[in-house]
Amino acid sequence: MTKVIGYIRVSTEQQAEQGVSLDEQRNKLIQYASLYDLELVRIEVDTLSGKTIERVGLQNALQAIGSGEAEGLLVAKLDRLTRSVRDLGEMIDQYFQTAALLSVSEQIDTRSAGGRLVLNVLASVSQWEREVIGERTSAALRHKVALGEHVGRPRYGFKVINNELVHDDAEQHVLSLVKRYRRKGLTLQAIAKELTVQGFKTRKGTEFNHTQVNRMAA
Repeated sequence: MTKVIGYIRVSTEQQAEQGVSLDEQRNKLIQYASLYDLELVRIEVDTLSGKTIERVGLQNALQAIGSGEAEGLLVAKLDRLTRSVRDLGEMIDQYFQTAALLSVSEQIDTRSAGGRLVLNVLASVSQWEREVIGERTSAALRHKVALGEHVGRPRYGFKVINNELVHDDAEQHVLSLVKRYRRKGLTLQAIAKELTVQGFKTRKGTEFNHTQVNRMAA
């Protein structure tokens, strides 16, 4: 029997107080777990927007997977997990290569070949989106530099040398640490603290915060 952590979410406190959506999601998870012989360890709840994955309930659920307490995450619908393709891709990379992701509404179960195929498609779309954005940014910067136009500082991890956008080795090292810590399941706040402990600073010479780490992990 596969152990799973349930996760449910509504966007506002008012919805949470009414309880209708939460109760509906909770019932779906319980019924699905019973039907497919899953051990529902517990259900984590959030009453926040899906714009960020830094939600207490979600982070608790992901940490349970990372620690081995559960072997998968069960949601009523994927948009309860996140509405961001990029965030979904990050979670796939960090957690759902080995753990299972199950969605009631979309009938996704990555324990099956079909479920893994759907998840791989979603991950591929996310990766494509990130690469296209990176290519456009790089091309735009090179064009502006070639024209002699003033160019603001490129994104963290890069610098402009001789009209070319190149890697900044020191910043790339920090980026690699951030991504490694995310794969281990550390929260954004924990990563920012770890960078501070190791003596790393932002370009402005200040300590990293969770918002900056979130951008770096993207």
